[in-house]
Amino acid sequence: MIRKFRMDDLDTVMKIWLETNIAAHDFISGNYWQENYELVKKILPEAAIFVFEQDDVILGFIGLTENYIAGIFIDAKSQSQGIGKALLDYVKKSHSPLSLQVYKKNSCAVRFYLREDFVVLNEQTDENTGETELVMNWTK
Repeated sequence: MIRKFRMDDLDTVMKIWLETNIAAHDFISGNYWQENYELVKKILPEAAIFVFEQDDVILGFIGLTENYIAGIFIDAKSQSQGIGKALLDYVKKSHSPLSLQVYKKNSCAVRFYLREDFVVLNEQTDENTGETELVMNWTK
């Protein structure tokens, strides 16, 4: 089931956020994510967050700021089971166009977004990490 984020979801969502970022971005120091944890925890509830829940357990979430996808995060044990696609399809129903930025070295995520009909608009450098990001867009 996909539902709106509730404040009592925050600790679970943040655990998924931290673990997923560290695992997916092995080219960035884990300290970077840990140092940003408290800031993200503070500002995350300001975004539109939708969680994927099964048997009262949150397995993943998507965060939006207007039509910008701040991220899709799926618990490590639940990846490659269609949860990311379900969350993306959910927001595609009510948001178009959608945009996002993804690290070029995060090849799994890049392939996922290309498969879901996002197109690369350009490349840029993330000022915080020095890593190359792809700016991607999707339109109905």
